[in-house]
Parts: sequence; C-alpha cells; structure tokens
Amino acid sequence: MKLRKVTAAAAAALVLSLTATACGGDDGDSDSADTGSGGGGKIKVGIKFDQPGLGLKEPDGSFSGFDVDVATYVAKELGYDADKIEFVETKSADRENALARGDVKFIAATYSINDERKQKVDFAGPYLLAHQDLLIKADSDISEATDLNGKNLCSVTGSTSAQNVKNELAPKANLKQVSGYSECIAALQSGAVDAVTTDDSILAGFAAQDQYKGKFKLAGLKLSNENYGIGVKKGDTATTDKINAALEKMVKDGAWDTAVKDNFGPANYKNEPAPKIGDIVS
Repeated sequence: MKLRKVTAAAAAALVLSLTATACGGDDGDSDSADTGSGGGGKIKVGIKFDQPGLGLKEPDGSFSGFDVDVATYVAKELGYDADKIEFVETKSADRENALARGDVKFIAATYSINDERKQKVDFAGPYLLAHQDLLIKADSDISEATDLNGKNLCSVTGSTSAQNVKNELAPKANLKQVSGYSECIAALQSGAVDAVTTDDSILAGFAAQDQYKGKFKLAGLKLSNENYGIGVKKGDTATTDKINAALEKMVKDGAWDTAVKDNFGPANYKNEPAPKIGDIVS
C-alpha cells in the first residue's frame, strides 16, 4: 500500500509538472510570435520586385518604390527598423497563400481591395487610390479611350484592364498582350504600340525611370478605381489595427506626400489625396 501511495503522489506531481510545462509553452509561443512589437527580431514583408516606382529590387539588392516606402514606415511603427525588414517577393497570384502560410506578416504590393479578396485576407487602409489609365508618348494626341479604335494597345496577358478597354471602350483597338509591362513600355518607346494600359500608379512608376523621363505621359483617364490596401492574415485584427494607425500617422506627418513625390513625381502623376482608412471608393 505504501508503494502505491508513493506512486500516486509521484503521478500527481508529474501531472502538475506537465501542466505547468504546457502552460509555460503556450506563453512562450505567444511571446515569440511576431505580433509586430519588434523585440529585436525580423519581420517579413511581401512586395513586388519588378514594378518601378512601387516595388523594385535594384541591381545592388536594395529596394525602392512607393510600396516599399509605405511598408518601411509601417514596419518601423510596428517596432522594426529598416535593417530588421526582410522583403519577400510576392507575386499577385500568391498573395493570399503567402499570408495564409505565414510567409510574410503583411503585404504592400499594389493589392487592390475587393469583396472576393476580403473573404480570404484582412486589409488595412486603403493607402492609395489609383485608377486605370493609359500611358502614351509625350506628343500623342490620344485623349480618350475611344481614340484607341484602330490603334495598338498593350497590356499583360490576362489583364482585366486591357479587356475593359477592348470590350467596353474601344472594341476596334488592336490589343497586344505580353508577359510583362516592361515589354509594353519598350513597345511604346519604339512605336510598335500607341498606348499601354493598367493602373496609373504602375504606369507612372515606369514613366518616372531615368531612361523614360520626358518621353511619356499619362492620359489622365479614370477608367476604374483601385483602392490599394495592405494585406494581413485573416483574423489578425491586432496587426491590422496597428497598421491602420501607422498609415494615419504617415499621412499626418507628411511622409505619405513625400513618398508620392519621390516615386511618381517625374511622370507628373496627379495622385488622389491620401484616402481615409476604411474609405473604399467603388
């Protein structure tokens, strides 16, 4: 009987020990998770690597663009200095999956907010209101989308922007679809096409590159509204709230205006005022 009592006591002690360990493990996991409080660790942020003026990986390995500036500001407000940010290339088709897998903490990559995407991710912002537009040569007389009838229009394969123009505005336009916007810009420069279409922010970013300064202009058409938001894993309201606060501060202290001018200025990009958090323009 004595042996059984000792064994029971030992068993009870073991249960208590395991319970304490489990509780400690849960607390430890919570503390070590990336909650946006810094703590000396790093934060992974999703951006584009191939969009000049927005998200571009430079030949020396550095990053530039409006999205990069916004992401850097936000990360700092979350407690991470620039040297603690690891930028991760996040292609459009993989944005929702990257957040769901936890590959990145948030995504700033010309990520338009819409109802379908909001079923899969949460959004902070918007932080920029863009519009579908046309990029044309500086001396072009194209002033309306209907002017593209009988002319050559370039966009990327599968682009909803191109189909919008072709199906709704200029059905007689000759649509050329390529794999990337860089090809479209080269075709516009050579005269192979008369216009390129996508978001005005993307077009302005390309036009602002040194080799293109003064050669192109935006037509100034507002063919759609694109509310750029910062994507966050679904259900992570704490991070979403912190990012919204950071975006509000960025606008208030003038850093948002500076980022717009630095990245889009050379293209004479007539940007919309900074949008209010939660104000989605349909």
